[in-house]
Amino acid sequence: MSDAKPASKRLFIGIRVSVHTANALTQAAESLQRRAKDARLDLKWVAPVNYHVTLKFLGATRADAVGAVRDALETAVIGVEPFKFRTARLGAFPSLEKASVVWAGVEGPLDDLAARIDQAMAGIGYAAEKRAFHAHVTLARLRETRPVKDVVLPLSEQMFSDTRVDGVTLFESETKSSGSVYRDLHRIDFKMPEKTPERQTGALDLGDETDDGWPRGHSH
Repeated sequence: MSDAKPASKRLFIGIRVSVHTANALTQAAESLQRRAKDARLDLKWVAPVNYHVTLKFLGATRADAVGAVRDALETAVIGVEPFKFRTARLGAFPSLEKASVVWAGVEGPLDDLAARIDQAMAGIGYAAEKRAFHAHVTLARLRETRPVKDVVLPLSEQMFSDTRVDGVTLFESETKSSGSVYRDLHRIDFKMPEKTPERQTGALDLGDETDDGWPRGHSH
């Protein structure tokens, strides 16, 4: 009998920013890099292709449990309607005076979606979040906490662009020598709950179409 542990994947649930947003953030990051270099700050910059908003970090997950995560996520987002969020302003965690992460902020109705997902993941065994959700896009990380106020503050009020959200993605994070690579495992689109038609006495016969214009039996 083999004592080898089951293979695991490092997973998180999130949303990639729009191309326009990624391009705008790239320009801001380039300005930040120049200022950081002048200040002799050593930051590890996130590749623009990886810009995203994390809704829930799951961490190491057995490969054979990925299906359960996907199913719980699909259930969690039923009834969520498409929306937009704007990426705006720059900041740092935990503060500009003692930073480990430089981020771009996110303005939009993401709190409810994150709470739904957190609750669904708690239902299948993941720890519920204890910290308040703070939507952001990570631009850079520092190997040790340093003050970044002089680098970030002059650029902190920038407004970037909108991202339209009509679904969420289950990502796998792979660490390579060049940095982290985020691979899409499952994309889950938002969809409305299926309604069972109720017949009432005296209802009109609408033929092959429902009153909203969709053919009968069409899932929307």
